[in-house]
Amino acid sequence: MKIGILAVQGDFEAHAAMLERLGAETAEVRTPAQLEGCDGLILPGGESTTQLQFLREEGLADAIEKFAKQGGAIFGTCAGAILLATEVQNPKQDSLKLLDMTVLRNAYGRQIASDVVSGPTKLKSEPLEMVFIRGPIIERAGPGVRVLAEYAGKPALVQRDQIMAATFHPELTDDTTVHEHFLSLVAAGASQAAGSAKS
Repeated sequence: MKIGILAVQGDFEAHAAMLERLGAETAEVRTPAQLEGCDGLILPGGESTTQLQFLREEGLADAIEKFAKQGGAIFGTCAGAILLATEVQNPKQDSLKLLDMTVLRNAYGRQIASDVVSGPTKLKSEPLEMVFIRGPIIERAGPGVRVLAEYAGKPALVQRDQIMAATFHPELTDDTTVHEHFLSLVAAGASQAAGSAKS
């Protein structure tokens, strides 16, 4: 199982370290060719407008859309969640529109220090540690979008089919729960693809 990580800015190396702890192979993705052969893709934190501009200039935006349509699993954290949203406000901006939700940018304020909290999650019985750094808020989760964790009464981790988004940074904790769940989505997508290829 190989997980591509968009390696433009943000904490892509922390995601790689977390995934490698779980036994997954990782690859840095900066071009459409580097996305080929990946079973899953992570869109990490950073600055969403800068990342979107890069994705379009390099042809990666189209490649990611195609990857999603073919059942590839995608996980966006913080800025990556903004990229996945169908609607972005505060201020309004364009996005990849792959996950039906409305996201407010910089909604928790522009704090420099991390805000570390614990909140309920459907992934395990214990609270989930969440690190917020200038995180967006998911204001609306569309029909069929599962809320897997919440913070301050708002969704913080959501999923629909093989696409998942978090407004926090799970890669900055020691808790592997979120990445383990993503790898299960990747494995399910890979097995479906294999089944389709055989039929």
